[in-house]
Amino acid sequence: MLRSKKKVNMLEKEILKKINHLKSEWKSIEAIMDRSIEPSELGQYDLTLTKMKYLYLLREAKVRNLSALHTKK
Repeated sequence: MLRSKKKVNMLEKEILKKINHLKSEWKSIEAIMDRSIEPSELGQYDLTLTKMKYLYLLREAKVRNLSALHTKK
């Protein structure tokens, strides 16, 4: 039982870590696209894909009642 709780806790930490990473990646791509004179289709695709991954993990964190404010790093 303890082992499975550790796995769940590690998974939850990984979800929060990935959310933070995707958010910074999303903002970075968005900044590049905003500065571009003519944004490429690939850039638009990357931006949309990153947003979708971020929002999916955000919903998953909500379902699991995870909060980045109450976790130790």
